[in-house]
Amino acid sequence: MTHIDQIDKKRLPRHVAIIMDGNGRWAKQHGHDRVFGHQNGVDSVDKVTEAAAELGIEYLTLYAFSTENWNRPKAEVDALMEILSSALKHNIEKISKNNVRLIVIGDWSRLSEKTCANLHDAMKLTENNTGLKLVLAISYSSRWEIIEAVKHIAADTKEGKISTDDINDDLFANYLSTKGIPDPDLLIRTSGEYRISNFLMWQLSYSELYFTDICWPDFKKEQFYDAIIDYQKRERRFGKTSEQLS
Repeated sequence: MTHIDQIDKKRLPRHVAIIMDGNGRWAKQHGHDRVFGHQNGVDSVDKVTEAAAELGIEYLTLYAFSTENWNRPKAEVDALMEILSSALKHNIEKISKNNVRLIVIGDWSRLSEKTCANLHDAMKLTENNTGLKLVLAISYSSRWEIIEAVKHIAADTKEGKISTDDINDDLFANYLSTKGIPDPDLLIRTSGEYRISNFLMWQLSYSELYFTDICWPDFKKEQFYDAIIDYQKRERRFGKTSEQLS
């Protein structure tokens, strides 16, 4: 029995989020610079996106570049942006033909005009697709997102559009960049690190967490299936007891 045959298609996570970690370490293990790892990580993005779409998962969110990543050496940041733009240019038609819709969340104000234009064109091309929603988190962090939400709530409260009594979980979620996107059922992090690194902190409140020592460039379809199989073995209680669920 193959990995995919072990997956119950009736119990799929609706939304999978991934912290794609380990490109730099993988490159060093292979005797190359960090950029080589980022370049090879693009193939994993392609393979995992295909796997998610083929299974019928609705949302796949990939942590592509954090606000903290701007603090890396300029040469690496420039290379990452170029890799991103090139990957979009060469893969967007394939993504669109596979009925995948691209969504981008993050602080666009820090991106170059070229990168913004490429992202806008890619989203425009796929906006009517009805299959997998591929969410790229670029120049994103949860603290940035939450602070932006608070600013907008404060402004709308000041203008009388909402009152403090209106503020609850649902209203707050509607001010986040993930408005309209369900919270992740499963978070995957590669490369053996055990933290969420300022990623979707509000949204991950009840997500199942899956950590693997495999670095991102080696994380392909079979490894993605392994994570789904592990997820399906878990009991999701959302604060309830097992007895209440049964």
